[in-house]
Amino acid sequence: MNVLMGRNMEEKFNRLIFIPIAAVLFLMIGYQYVCPADSNTCYFRSADKGLYQRYSSGFELVYTEPELDEDLPSKITSKFNFTARDLDRHVDFNIRGDDVMVFLHIQKTGGTTFGRHLVKNIQLEQPCDCMPGQRKCTCHRPGRAESWLFSRFSTGWSCGLHADWTELTSCVPVVMNKRDKKSAQKNKRNFYYITMLRDPVSRYLSEWKHVQRGATWKTALHMCDGRPPTQDELPACYSGEDWTGVPLADFMSCSSNLANNRQVRMLADLSLVGCYNMSSVSELERGRVLLASAKANLRNMVFYGLTEFQRKTQYLFERTFGLRFIRAFTQINSTRAASVGISEKVRWRIEGLNALDVELYEYAKELFLRRYQHNRQRQHQEERERRWQERQQRQRLHRTYLAELWRLGGGGEEEEQMKALEEVATTEDYSSQVVRW
Repeated sequence: MNVLMGRNMEEKFNRLIFIPIAAVLFLMIGYQYVCPADSNTCYFRSADKGLYQRYSSGFELVYTEPELDEDLPSKITSKFNFTARDLDRHVDFNIRGDDVMVFLHIQKTGGTTFGRHLVKNIQLEQPCDCMPGQRKCTCHRPGRAESWLFSRFSTGWSCGLHADWTELTSCVPVVMNKRDKKSAQKNKRNFYYITMLRDPVSRYLSEWKHVQRGATWKTALHMCDGRPPTQDELPACYSGEDWTGVPLADFMSCSSNLANNRQVRMLADLSLVGCYNMSSVSELERGRVLLASAKANLRNMVFYGLTEFQRKTQYLFERTFGLRFIRAFTQINSTRAASVGISEKVRWRIEGLNALDVELYEYAKELFLRRYQHNRQRQHQEERERRWQERQQRQRLHRTYLAELWRLGGGGEEEEQMKALEEVATTEDYSSQVVRW
């Protein structure tokens, strides 16, 4: 008799203790669904802001939507036809293998700043070795004395000062094989060309101010089809050592000024129009061929950035190569070009001198924003899939916990309670997901 009474008391105690435990578990389940650890549905304000937050596993990228998308048009006007391949440019950059990143540095496009980001601001297993007082950094692959980056701040001007697409594509493979002592036949590298572009009027004015201060770039080779241009093909715009103090009117008056349509010229295959021989084709045909070539080469580049969109440039680079920057890019609008006041007539004149660059930049800007939009949509989709997988994992764990509690509670009536809790948890999960979407 006493034994039976003891068993009944034990069963009642187990059932009584099961109820508060199940209630606590239910609250924990509900909180996990509404406010999962990686979600921003429930959060506490913090003084820490920026692209990066420090976690135990390292740096994790945290993009703030308003900052990235505040200057993105709600609807991008479609003027050009881009394919899915044009928009999806993700590559599996093998820094341990033979992949090489080649930076085509166009003057006055923010290339110096971006070039420093490449050697000093990327999270790498083996960071570039930049010694104080030296212009170049050593950017070797992990465990190998071979460079993964071809740029001004890593390999120097190995193919000439501000080498263009025509020069780089014929020179880089030879230089890299010679540096690493490998034969082209035995080694098949992947060369990923990247560059920066800028609004043509701003870039032109910036170059004028730079030349006015004494810059010449007269040591540039301008190699094409195995030879530099003759003096007749590319006459100088000034007679002295440099063009210091040149007025804007004189700068615009020189017909052989390489500042005119510089971005198209440096991105196009010049051999298609006889290099710098202006008599090989008509001026109209030359412009048409160069623009089409520049568009094709830019479109086929795995990545390019725009000076006017620093944060989006950073985002696209990271999404494209799977690499992460340590510090966020900053947008600096107070440039020397921005401080130059010009009339509408002068602006029209500059746009006329750079008509090819204006059309290229319009093309590049739309492709850039579409690539950004495409990547943001893919990122959101990846996040939704990740959250779904995590919810599935949590549901499996919760079912295991409930089954264990049901077993400890003695079964019976508690089986119905367990089913009810599972149904509530599933409903809660669906509701929280609707809120996130």
